[in-house]
Amino acid sequence: MAADGAEGRVRALPLSDEEVESRFRSVTLGQFLAELPSELLILHEGDLDARLRWVEPSELEDPTPYLMDGEFVLTAGLPLMADGGSADAIEAYVGRLAGARVCALGFGLTPYHDEVPPALAASCRRHGITLVEVPPSVPFAAIGLQFAQLLESDSAKVFRSLAETNRLLMRSVLSPRPDQEVLGTLVQRVPCWAVLVGADGKVRARAGANPADVVLLGPLLERLFQGSGPRVEVDSHPAPGSEFVVGHPLRSNRDVNLGALVIGSAERLAPAHNNIVSAAVGLLELLSRQRTSGSLAPSQLATALLLHPETLAGGTSRQVSAAKDLMAQSLSSTRSAPMRVVQGVNVDAPQWRSTDSPVRELLQWRRIFDTKLVEITEYGFAAVTRLKVDDSAVTEVERLGWRLVIGDPVEPNDLPAAYQRAGSLRVRARSTAQTLRVDSVTWSVTGLLGREAGTMLAGQVLGPLLELEPERREVLVDVLRAWLAHNGSWDATAKALTLHRNSVRRHIGTVFDLLSRDPNDAQTRADLLIALQYL
Repeated sequence: MAADGAEGRVRALPLSDEEVESRFRSVTLGQFLAELPSELLILHEGDLDARLRWVEPSELEDPTPYLMDGEFVLTAGLPLMADGGSADAIEAYVGRLAGARVCALGFGLTPYHDEVPPALAASCRRHGITLVEVPPSVPFAAIGLQFAQLLESDSAKVFRSLAETNRLLMRSVLSPRPDQEVLGTLVQRVPCWAVLVGADGKVRARAGANPADVVLLGPLLERLFQGSGPRVEVDSHPAPGSEFVVGHPLRSNRDVNLGALVIGSAERLAPAHNNIVSAAVGLLELLSRQRTSGSLAPSQLATALLLHPETLAGGTSRQVSAAKDLMAQSLSSTRSAPMRVVQGVNVDAPQWRSTDSPVRELLQWRRIFDTKLVEITEYGFAAVTRLKVDDSAVTEVERLGWRLVIGDPVEPNDLPAAYQRAGSLRVRARSTAQTLRVDSVTWSVTGLLGREAGTMLAGQVLGPLLELEPERREVLVDVLRAWLAHNGSWDATAKALTLHRNSVRRHIGTVFDLLSRDPNDAQTRADLLIALQYL
């Protein structure tokens, strides 16, 4: 928009990308003037980027009680005739318009005036109000109609854009990587960056230019995850494009945290853009709920394995491929991702009663381990997940009173063996009240037994010996331990204990008479060697 003095004519200029974007948000004064007939003259330019709310004809001396912010007032000049059209009266009139935040004044040349009073032009310049001369050939009604048509056209563009965006978002949901595709579509249609964070606080997907690091988002995410119900959290970062950072929680039907969508922008988003963000939040929340609450993949996988149990071990390539696809969908992972068996035992809270519904707990484990493959068992639960199960997940589980046995990464056909390996550590996890990892455990009989079971074994195997008087008991236990350590050698044991070999024979004979055991039986020696480690 431009003006060449008093003779400047309204003329349209090519719209820049920013101006096109502004059309998406609202109608500005400059956009409206560009649509008006060329007969209108701009006598003074104010803020052409100001939002235009409405066009209002008025011949009241003080129309401000009836005006909204950002209006274009049209007058034939009747209010200026008070006090004979004095400069003071004109100044007072324009001052009232400026106080009401009127963005433009259209002055009609008839029937009261043949030209725009110079005092009016000077006053509009002082107050920064755009002044437009309206010739008799352009009725005020035509100007109002033009604004209504432009507003309708702009709204139609917004609706078309929203419809197209929603179509793209829905297509993204059906893609192989729905989270990433939804974020990609979002940043294409909204001037922002986006980061999707899971319930574990880790990034699942990101899109856009220079998204904030998840560490910087920590305080905002903490507030989001601690709250409940529909809400947003707002923050700001000094990095370009992060002046306005907004976090949207993703919640389950039971108001359980499933993750968060965080977006950042250089300026506040327009209402139309916020509508797009809301649609994206809804779809991402739906995807998160599907991952934890329901899907067709687990039922298809279960049916396939029930009817064709040989599928994973010796099925055709087509069967194996189909099973891997279903398993990947159930685990929210790719086909090539390794998986782990996780078993949980309860140590701090009451066990579930048979009358209790396990649905809540089942959904809880699905959320924490990001999997649909969860089984409620007599000892607690078992899950198959593609997660490594890091410290944050372990901390959350232990806070609920549980301890885990976390299996090693395996391929699908090795899952039964992985389950057995994890199961062999359950007793130890419960007795020590510690979470264990299969690939970090020393595999020995004592390691697998654990303190509780080992102490019980020692009491059963060594019971009669332990009932002796302390001095007698200690002598016999020391001789037995040394004799077993030297593989039953009388001479080596005697030398190690500085005893005569006949004394060693006599002590060992006494021990095995007390225990009613055969010293030459290998199983007996193994039981005694293990039991002694728990005294």
